[in-house]
Amino acid sequence: MPATGFAISIPAEVMQAVDRAARERGMTRSRFITEILRRVARAKRDEEISRRIDKALSDPRLTREQRSTASDYRRIQPRRGTEW
Repeated sequence: MPATGFAISIPAEVMQAVDRAARERGMTRSRFITEILRRVARAKRDEEISRRIDKALSDPRLTREQRSTASDYRRIQPRRGTEW
């Protein structure tokens, strides 16, 4: 993937901590920061997915449908020893 450069200003102690953490992991500063940003972006995406799932599962109609489906499954579930 092609890289794009950009400049940011951060406090010196933060840069020292970043450099130290990157060094401890055998990574360049750029690679370390890239990995951290990927994790943050992934966490935000996962948070959004969880929010959407929570919203869908809080729908009373969906809850009734899920309970009905589970009940139907239990009723038609094969008896022990007759499974494929």
